[in-house]
Amino acid sequence: MSAASPASRWRGPLQLVAKRIGLAFVTLGLVSAVIFTISGLLPGDAAQELLGQGATPEQIAALRSEMGLDRPALVRYFGWLRGIVIGDPGKSLVANMPVADIISERLPNTLVLAGLTTLFAVPIAFLVGIWSAVTRGHAADRALNIMTLAMVALPEFLVATIAVLVFSVKLLWLPSITIVPQDPTLVEFLRAYAMPVMVLGVGVIAQLGRMIRAAIIAELDRPYVEMAVLKGVSQPRLIFRHVLPNAVGPIVNAMALSLSYLFGGAIIVETIFSYPGLASLMVNAVTSRDMPLLQACAMLFCATYLFLVLIADTVAILANPRLRQG
Repeated sequence: MSAASPASRWRGPLQLVAKRIGLAFVTLGLVSAVIFTISGLLPGDAAQELLGQGATPEQIAALRSEMGLDRPALVRYFGWLRGIVIGDPGKSLVANMPVADIISERLPNTLVLAGLTTLFAVPIAFLVGIWSAVTRGHAADRALNIMTLAMVALPEFLVATIAVLVFSVKLLWLPSITIVPQDPTLVEFLRAYAMPVMVLGVGVIAQLGRMIRAAIIAELDRPYVEMAVLKGVSQPRLIFRHVLPNAVGPIVNAMALSLSYLFGGAIIVETIFSYPGLASLMVNAVTSRDMPLLQACAMLFCATYLFLVLIADTVAILANPRLRQG
């Protein structure tokens, strides 16, 4: 019987990946409707916020008509959705400038914060997960489990408050507000980002470390590991050459879920440390009832989360030997 051609061998995995991509777009469409509906349920609107409590109903009605807030909800939704698809999410009702320009100014800051947190947290999470899995049942494993469970239970605002009290108020080591000067030195850059990265990293390290531990333990219980041990394979070689490659699917899924947590935690962290990122921009949009800006920020967060999950699903599919062999 002839061997399968490369095209037929990859047909199954590619079809699954295509289905995942299609489901991601469908999910994003449903999410857009939810975001638009929920944001419309907020009390008040931008016209009332701009004019204040002393405005007359006629003034509010005139400004609402000028902003297009008096149009039917479905008309506004499909007009907004069309703008999202073509890359034009509209104009900020408060700043009176394109939403895309406002987001493009803040987005790099959030990406820098997320990137630094990833570089800080992921290696530590791998060390915690691997060490805990290798020493399972021993004192080190129990101590790491208690520590990571406590870290998961701590809310970001509490960790941030404790960090400010310790490192800013008591020790005077780090600034309590994240202000990055223009053309900063390496020391200034690290001091500015130290606390927000540390606060966000606590949750990522705890969640990802526990998930990596579970994925490695699941592989350590497989028969091939016992066979490798009987053949005299050293523990480092067993972990890094055999166990980790076979656990890549669950680990990548765990990384996607943990890194998507950054965007939820960033809302609290950016607000507490007055960091000029996308999450704090969304909080300001809620306060001012700037719906186009709020909806665009929420869609960007949801699209990023779906993108991370899609990458994790793709890696898990392609890492499955049965799927690779068609």
